[in-house]
Amino acid sequence: MSYINIMSYRSTCPVASFLDIAGDRWSLLIVRELFVGRKTYSEMLHMPESIATNILVDRLKKLQDHQIIGMIKMPNNSKTKHYYLTEKGVDLYSVMCEMSLWTRKHLEGIEVHPLGLAQWKSFDEIGIEGTKKVVTTSYRQSRSELLKRE
Repeated sequence: MSYINIMSYRSTCPVASFLDIAGDRWSLLIVRELFVGRKTYSEMLHMPESIATNILVDRLKKLQDHQIIGMIKMPNNSKTKHYYLTEKGVDLYSVMCEMSLWTRKHLEGIEVHPLGLAQWKSFDEIGIEGTKKVVTTSYRQSRSELLKRE
């Protein structure tokens, strides 16, 4: 059963529609994990936020149903599934950058993961648009390499 076919949106508001798809507690964290190079279910289980196995399975399915992520089985081991961001998923990096900037501005004094600090440093050095370009271009290249293995 597909989330897209059964989903009813709360309203015609674009923000509400986005939240209906990716506004739960875990979906954008899974997208983040894919951006930082995690590709398998077992790798994603080790995210810093400690996602439960049943929730990870559900969110991976939901993100696939909405075509935000894709999945391939590795030719040398068909039991190993590698997940990757589709272009829809890559486009979420801009949203995540804005969320990171909001956190930086409004949640001063919180402990920030080293990857978050590196992102902020990149914002300072090459700007938000430069950071978006570098990260999304790099991701697309690694995705291309992954999909060549199929």
